[in-house]
Amino acid sequence: MSHNEVLYSRRMKTADLIATDSGLLSILQRLGIKLGFGDETVADTCHRYGLSTELFLVICNIFSHRNYEPKIESLDENDIKHITNYLRSSHKYYKEVCFPAIHESIHRLVKELDNVSRRLIDKFYDDYDNEVNIHFSYEENVVFPYIDTLFGKGCKQNNGFRIAKFEENHSNIEEKLNDLKNIIMKYLPEDSAPTLRFQILNDIYALENDLCKHSLIEDKLLIPLVENFENRNE
Repeated sequence: MSHNEVLYSRRMKTADLIATDSGLLSILQRLGIKLGFGDETVADTCHRYGLSTELFLVICNIFSHRNYEPKIESLDENDIKHITNYLRSSHKYYKEVCFPAIHESIHRLVKELDNVSRRLIDKFYDDYDNEVNIHFSYEENVVFPYIDTLFGKGCKQNNGFRIAKFEENHSNIEEKLNDLKNIIMKYLPEDSAPTLRFQILNDIYALENDLCKHSLIEDKLLIPLVENFENRNE
């Protein structure tokens, strides 16, 4: 993290926090925080929503500060439920907002391409879409239900599943966007829908960054917190 980046604090007004980085609006939405918080501080807003101020600040700092290294010392097992709820909401945001927007733009783009380029773009997008569905399905049908059971009914194992299995098999799906991004940026003829290609690339870079932060929250917050709980309750 560079010296001129200032981490957010609990005493900041929530509106001022958003003013420093408008991208945090989507974080509020995924955490279920509605607009209309007036001059509340971050601590006041979090208290009103029953959300840990420390967790909220960690998530916001992850998203706003490129080299921020999150620590779990300020968090506890009560934050895990809010993390999984946030991750579920993020999946919904990706599937209902981000991916449809990119898909629609890709559909418009391929109409203007030659057959070879069209097949190439379609293949890479379809492969990525399949990868995303597998990734999200595994988390939603295996990982998150395991965590729900762990905290809802005590440390009951689910067919021997442990969070370490998720850690071992965790793929960062944002990396899969590179091939599609490079084709659109580097290898299509320069006169092929230039304005639309710039728009698609902007959307892909924004999604790539969001997915990177998403993976960071899983790797640096969710997995260590669940592992700590598992170890204490063996």
